Amino acid sequence: MQAIGIDFGTTNTVLAFPEGSGARVQPFLHGTDSHEALRTTLSFRRNPVPGGKPLAEVGPWAIDSFTEAPEETRFLQSFKSFAASASFTDTAIFTNRFRFEDLMGAYLGRVKEHAGFTHFPKRLAIGRPVTFAGQSPDDGLARRRYAAALTSLGFEQVIYVLEPVASAFFYAQRLTRDAVILVADLGGGTSDFSVLRIRKARGGTSADALAHTGIGIAGDNFDFRIIDHVVSPRLGKNATYVSWGKELPVPKHYFASFSRWNELCLMRRPEVLRELRELARSSSSGEQLLGLVDLIEGGVSYELYRVVSLAKAALTEHESVPFRFKLSGTDIAGKISRKNFERWIAPDLERIGATADAALAKAGLAAKDIDRIFLTGGTSHVPAVRRLFDARFPADKIDTGEQLLSIAKGLALIAGSDDMEAWSA
Repeated sequence: MQAIGIDFGTTNTVLAFPEGSGARVQPFLHGTDSHEALRTTLSFRRNPVPGGKPLAEVGPWAIDSFTEAPEETRFLQSFKSFAASASFTDTAIFTNRFRFEDLMGAYLGRVKEHAGFTHFPKRLAIGRPVTFAGQSPDDGLARRRYAAALTSLGFEQVIYVLEPVASAFFYAQRLTRDAVILVADLGGGTSDFSVLRIRKARGGTSADALAHTGIGIAGDNFDFRIIDHVVSPRLGKNATYVSWGKELPVPKHYFASFSRWNELCLMRRPEVLRELRELARSSSSGEQLLGLVDLIEGGVSYELYRVVSLAKAALTEHESVPFRFKLSGTDIAGKISRKNFERWIAPDLERIGATADAALAKAGLAAKDIDRIFLTGGTSHVPAVRRLFDARFPADKIDTGEQLLSIAKGLALIAGSDDMEAWSA
């Protein structure tokens, strides 16, 4: 085990190793289940030893820890979205404070242990989005945070590879001739696009990067739309309160944060909960606002994530699906139609499509000049997303496959190559 590729994603994390002429994905055994894509979820259980550091868990083990003792556990997901955010300095975990690099280090450290490794290989190719999620993402800050976390884990030779480029390297192994390809990596936090000219030769695969574009909009935004339209209105989203004799709307930013997985952990602060309780006292929707407080305090993220995720996945197969969220006195039941869901995500789809078009424009190419299109990432399963590409390219040019594994496999192949540095971003 001399080299490794790590796809550290917003929703899932995958480890892969170069093996022969291909790549092997590391499985994780959780009870009787085997996982190749591990959820990028992180929990901290309160340490029973006075003064001891919180006990970290990841993936399904993090979910187990939270469901067993929610009052003693802090649960985080989509925390990769903080990587490039200058406004995120740290978060409180009981009496300790964790920076992003601490969270990333704790997560990958436990992943290593669950994989059964005593140490990681020294040589690493790790994926990174073309554009990090968040408002005004700071690419340099994200790079420094990644570097601090990876150094603490013992990596010595590290390259960062654009995630769609890693997918392109994986996909290029299927090609038998030179081709111009568009890779669309549609994940949880970002949608990234790369246009590359792939050259096949006896000596291997080479590529000329023609253009890269990306946007911090993807599957998590679709989850946000479901919560914003189905859940938040039952928790006081449209409520008003009285201040100095005037009726005012409850600030919308509470619900924007509540609906985004990566910001939920920041809401669980005394000052935020105190503000919401004060608003509830002078609001005719006070009971709903107190329900919001209860859900934030109760660590709602996992249960809400599960219900929303199941509904979104079901909408890929069905025109209408049931929705039921019941927790802390809140009981929301109904149906979500695919038609409404697609209407809610229409602004996101428009921006994703425009970002794909921008990649072609930067490359100086038209749709007819693209030989193959490779769609990867979990969000590529969404029918409305697939239609973005069906509308632009002939169906026989569009390929998919191993949507959750292609980036990690591409990274592993790059990490094991003689010219690893040539693929560095």
